[in-house]
Amino acid sequence: MFFKQFYNNHLSQASYLIGCQRTGEAMIIDPIRDLNEYVEVAEYEGFKITKAAETHIHADFASGIRDVAAKLNAEIYVSGEGNDALGYKNMPEHTNLVKHQDVIEVGNIKLEVLHTPGHTPESISFLLIDEGGGSDVPMGLFSGDFIFVGDVGRPDLLEKSVQMAGTTEIGAKQMYASINEVKGLPDYIQIWPGHGAGSPCGKALGAIPMSTLGYEKINNWAFNVTDEDTFIEMLTAEQPAPPHHFAQMKQINQYGMDLYQPYQVSPSTEHQKMAFDLRSKEAFHGGHKPGTINIPYNKNFINQVGWYLDYDQEIDLIGEINIVEQAIHTLQLIGFEKVAGYHAPITTIHTQTINSKDMTGSEENILDVRNDDEWNKGHLSEAVHIPHGKLLMQDLPFDKKDKIYVHCQSGVRSSIAVGILEYKGFKNIVNVKEGYQAFSESLK
Repeated sequence: MFFKQFYNNHLSQASYLIGCQRTGEAMIIDPIRDLNEYVEVAEYEGFKITKAAETHIHADFASGIRDVAAKLNAEIYVSGEGNDALGYKNMPEHTNLVKHQDVIEVGNIKLEVLHTPGHTPESISFLLIDEGGGSDVPMGLFSGDFIFVGDVGRPDLLEKSVQMAGTTEIGAKQMYASINEVKGLPDYIQIWPGHGAGSPCGKALGAIPMSTLGYEKINNWAFNVTDEDTFIEMLTAEQPAPPHHFAQMKQINQYGMDLYQPYQVSPSTEHQKMAFDLRSKEAFHGGHKPGTINIPYNKNFINQVGWYLDYDQEIDLIGEINIVEQAIHTLQLIGFEKVAGYHAPITTIHTQTINSKDMTGSEENILDVRNDDEWNKGHLSEAVHIPHGKLLMQDLPFDKKDKIYVHCQSGVRSSIAVGILEYKGFKNIVNVKEGYQAFSESLK
């Protein structure tokens, strides 16, 4: 049997290619839109991709399951479980809706479908048995967003992203039941999760790419809480707010979108569109175009830019062309294809900055852009609290001429906030470097 994990650092997402070496057939699990990497590996290893499957309707990236059917003429397998209203729509002819204990065969590899709801109602996992290798016991579980290394999938995205009231508690109860169901599987099976550290699909995901069920039974909190009410409380508490693009992802992956095609953009001559500066925060504050929003192109790019994308509005990107091209590709992986053009870095203004230790406590206009959990654990008494992801949509209690001191926890989100405030017409903004973590105890 052939096995390979593909990991996208910008999405913190894992997909997989498995193949039967006796028959030359291969299958992708949870594909992203750009299929090139899977195809290149399959061709190099002598496989033909004949099937693909996914574990659930994703909320954090745009699925490539329909691309596999259209471009590779392959059979695809998606969940037929859960609520029909929340199920897959507009699927191609090669689609198979699978349910609990159905079996998918890839040559001499057998995948047993397990319905494991909790993260979403339709979530399924795939239990792999390598019959071609002479085994009749399972090797591992493609767990999607069910079991992660050290955590389990969050149950609140339908309620927070799609505004479906009451679904968080239902999902948490389902997750409790799903965990107890898989406890009966052998400890030796490997766990092949859909995400790693950095993904917003859980709150404490490990950075190790895979695990075993036995290890998770010992070390994963979700396997060690036996009381259902306590489990629900722990699972639902302190889940981070999902970026705004999650709602769009749910719709795209449920109903479909245009097939993936790479594209390039030209230098932009307009300056009316929302523009994102892809440089580091240090470069941005050293000089930038007023009103541009600083989202550095790094592994946290998607988690940050997702707060500010309107899928019906074009944007420009600012940065060197090679970085812009990489950012365009990454944006396509979350289904955003409205990059109109790009600008080379423009230096027109320098951000006013001060060190956290230089705050005196007498400033009247302090804006804290951290999340609710951080705010509740401690904040400056005179500060106004608006999480950075809400700044674009929310009115600010300041005059456009006011001097505003903006801070987050460490200086990253306050850098983003500077550009948003400029975009909204504020002129006198001071970025507090190092953020709340560096404030003296006398100020807190």
